[in-house]
Amino acid sequence: MFFPLLKGGRARWKIENETFNTLKNLGYNFERNYGHGQKSLSTNLCLLMLLAFLIDQVQGIGCNLFQAVKKRAGSFRVLGEDIRALFRFAELQSWESLYRFTINGHCF
Repeated sequence: MFFPLLKGGRARWKIENETFNTLKNLGYNFERNYGHGQKSLSTNLCLLMLLAFLIDQVQGIGCNLFQAVKKRAGSFRVLGEDIRALFRFAELQSWESLYRFTINGHCF
């Protein structure tokens, strides 16, 4: 009787644990010290970070070009570092041009 409930609870725990590990260890810098802060600044920064995570997840599922770039980078952390470097040093017109620039091996 309680087995499906337990199974659902374990699945939810696994999803939450993997998500928070990703947010903490793969470049999002999400820590437990995101308090509410003065005038909700920390909350807004946390929500922006979660929005960026959502966009990455959607691209990972639906964008073949993003999947190819992520595969070439080898890890999500390396991909994030490459994209940050490109934003800093290269003038690109769109996300597609950023991904194509990365895929062609011209990454910094």
